[in-house]
Order: sequence, then C-alpha cells, then structure tokens
Amino acid sequence: MSSLLPLSFLAPMVLLAVAARAMLTPGARPGSLPRWAEAAALASLGLTLAGLVQLLVAGPETRSLGGGLGLIALRLDALSATMAVLVGFVGWIVLRYSRSYLDGEPREGAFHGLMLATLAAVLILVQAGSFAVLVAAFLAIGAGLRALLLFYPDRPEARRAATKFTLVWGFGDASLIVAGLLFWAAFGTSDLTAIGASAADAGLPVAAHIAVALLVLTAALKTASFPLHGWLTEVMEAPTPVSALLHAGIINSGGFLLIRMAEPMRESPGAMAALVILGGLTALFGAMVMLTQSAVKTGLAWSTISQMGFMLLQCGLGLWTLALLHIVAHSLYKAHAFLGSGGAVKAVTDARRPGPVAAPDLAAVARAFVLALVLYGVVAAGFMAFVAPKSAQALALGAMLIFGVAYLVAQGLADKAPKALTQRTALASFGAALAYFAFQQGAHVLWGAHLPAPQAPGPLEWALIVLALFSFGLIALAQSLFPLWAHHPATAGLRVHLANGLYLNALLDRLIGGFRAAKSN
Repeated sequence: MSSLLPLSFLAPMVLLAVAARAMLTPGARPGSLPRWAEAAALASLGLTLAGLVQLLVAGPETRSLGGGLGLIALRLDALSATMAVLVGFVGWIVLRYSRSYLDGEPREGAFHGLMLATLAAVLILVQAGSFAVLVAAFLAIGAGLRALLLFYPDRPEARRAATKFTLVWGFGDASLIVAGLLFWAAFGTSDLTAIGASAADAGLPVAAHIAVALLVLTAALKTASFPLHGWLTEVMEAPTPVSALLHAGIINSGGFLLIRMAEPMRESPGAMAALVILGGLTALFGAMVMLTQSAVKTGLAWSTISQMGFMLLQCGLGLWTLALLHIVAHSLYKAHAFLGSGGAVKAVTDARRPGPVAAPDLAAVARAFVLALVLYGVVAAGFMAFVAPKSAQALALGAMLIFGVAYLVAQGLADKAPKALTQRTALASFGAALAYFAFQQGAHVLWGAHLPAPQAPGPLEWALIVLALFSFGLIALAQSLFPLWAHHPATAGLRVHLANGLYLNALLDRLIGGFRAAKSN
C-alpha cells in the first residue's frame, strides 16, 4: 500500500468546501460564488486525474476506517478511477454552463451550493469501498437531487416529479440497505471487494442470493426502469443543468452498482436473467416512446430510459466492460445533448424541409437486413480470426445494434433511392460493425483485467439471447416497414398511446396520489 493518499479521495472535499460557502450567499448575483463553484469543479477534475495517475503508477488502493457494518472505505481501482474522472469532467462542464444559465435567478447562490454538494456525493459514491459509504452517498444524492428538482417550488409539476422521485429513489435506498445487511450475514463483511472475492471463491449462500436480487431491484429503481420510469420524464421543470447532471452522472449509478458488484451478480443466474428481461423490455419500450415525442427534452428523457435499459441488458449478459463503456459514452453524449438542446431546436427550426424520403418495400427491407448481417458477420469473423475470440453474448449484442443500422440500409435499398444513398448506407452498416468491435476491444484493453469475463452460456442464457435477438429484430423490422403501414387508421391510435407511455405513469400517479400531493402543496 502506498503511503500517499489517493488524491481523488480529496475531490469531494473541495466541492463541499465551496458548497458550504454558498450557504452565506444563497440569493441572486452571489458575487464571486459562481466562479468559485466552477473553479472547485475544475480542481475536483484535476484531483480525479491525479488519482488516475496514481493508480497507473502504484496500482489499486483502499483506505478504510472502522469495521463491521459501519466500515468506512474508499476504493481506487480501474472502475472508480474511470467513473471519478467521468463525473469530474461532466460536473465541471455543467457548473461552467450554470454560471451564465442561472445568472440573476433569485436563488442562484443556493443552486450552486446544491449542485456542488450533489456532485460531491456522486464522487463519493463511485469511489465507495463499503456498503456504509454506498448507502450514505445514495442518501445524499437523493436529498440533493430532490432539492434541485424543487428549485422552482411554486410549480405543481415540479412538486409532483419530486414526490415520485423521492418515493422511487427511497425504495431503492431501502433495498440497498437490506442487501448490505444480508451480505454481512452471508460473508461477515461489508467491504465490497471482500464480498466479491468471497462470492467468486465459495459461491452464494441463500442470504447472498436474496441480497443479489435486491441489488437488481435497487439498480432498476435507480435507473428509472420499466414500469417505474415516469419520474424521469417529469423532471424537466428543473433547470437544464440539473437535467444534464441527472442524465449524465446520476442515472448511471444503478449500472455502476451492478458493475461494482459484478462478482456476486454473475453467481446468480436468476438475477442475470432478470436483468436481461427487464433491461431489454425497458430499452425497447423507451425507444418506441421516444420516437413519438415532440419536445426535445422529453425525447431525451425517454432516450435515457432506453439507454439505461440497454445497459442493464449488457450487465445481464455479463458484458461488464461494454456496460462500463456504455456509461462513459452515454454520459458524454447526454450532457452535450441537454446543454445544447436550445441550439438543436434552433437548428431544426432554421433547417430547410427535406425532400421526399424513399420508402422501402418488404423486399428492400429483407435485403437490408441480410446485407447488414452479412457485413456484420464478415467483420466479426475478421476480428475473431486476427484479434481475439468473442463471446456469444458479445456477438449477440452486436447483432442487436446492427438491426438498428439495417433500418438505414433499407432506405438506401428502396427502389427510388439514389445510388449514392445506397452506397452510403452500406458503408454505414460496415462502419457500425467495425466500430462496435473496435470499441469492444478497446474496452477490454482498458478494463478487461479488472472485471469478470462473460461466462459460457447455458440453456437459460441461450434462451434469453434468442429472445433478445428476436425482440430487437422484430422492433427494427416494424420500424423499417413503418412507411408502409403509417397511414393505417390503427396507427394514429397507437401513436397516441405510445406518446403517453401507455399511461403507466398516470397509473403510478393514481397509486401514490401524485396529483393530489402536487395540489395539496
């Protein structure tokens, strides 16, 4: 163990120091506080980068205090360093954006303080080495985010969203606490690394099996999975920087939890199967609803729901390195998407209306799927022959992605499509397959030695792989054929139902009294 404290452990302290200063000037135009907030976020990013350098030089390290269920431990390893740098970078960008976005707001100073405190809690979470730290960080994130969602407390929609968020997030916290207690009963420790090692060596006793099931529940609640996803689509009443931090940094916490607990997770086939089913359903449901949304931010929220479902699917397939890569890519993309949403609206408004789109018939769609899968097979065979073998789960995941590309290829194979479009869509399919395996190999190089490899699939895993391939293929086929059935009378009704998320959010409102809570306040 190195005698030098990992500097990334100090990153939350810098943020909390300036957050405490914000309590002195909570109102509008709080002097130099916005600049201090941005500087603290930048310093925090620098400390996380320094921690990454320490990891590369000296290797993983854990610092702990106390013992038993009250063990306070922070962990520096490949996973925590990656997540800390990611959170630090996104936090700095969001705080920098907030300086001008919140300028002149009546509670401007309080906003900066809450953002810094919440960001500090996320940094503690991703470096947690024990259940006590995990639980404390999740509780702090929930409290901070609720306060940010109520930044405009006079808006009934904001109060309703905060009520639902608190309920769903709180249930996730409760399930995590019980999981920690059960892991303690099973292995006699609350250290996350020790729990993983014990599970890998001796398997899971009954208490640990129940704990793993509760981890799945916790992750599902934290990632706004189907059917308790509604709160995530209603938090747009908060300022845009809050949405950016939520979608780029906080919503990934459930996926991070699963990756951190990968060793015990992979010892429970039932839990892994549940992640595949729940994740796949959430991904497909969110993607279909997203296409019906007219508001940019609401569409981005449904996109996040879909992406989080796909990440859960990756975890369920045992593709831990790809799930971590997904978190990194989604965080960077979604932060940019939210902070640039105003510019995107203007660009669409100013753009010239496109000409007629070539509508592919059934034969063109069939050729597109065959062509996309053939190109994918060629690239996969090349990588497996010259780079490294690929697991069945990784090959299946790539095929699901290629189904989406086949929709573009179908446009290029339509009878009225110009030759240039046909060539570009074929190249897009080839490029997508090449990029998938290249990024997969890069993720393996970065994190493969630190995360479990996918297990050889058994009968249950094969059945789930086939089910996932069939489901994603069917949805992609329906999307490709949409121009052929878009004018059918039933389509209008289906679009209305999908635009309202099949009314699941309204049902949740009735169950928890969300509308009454909003009015009574």
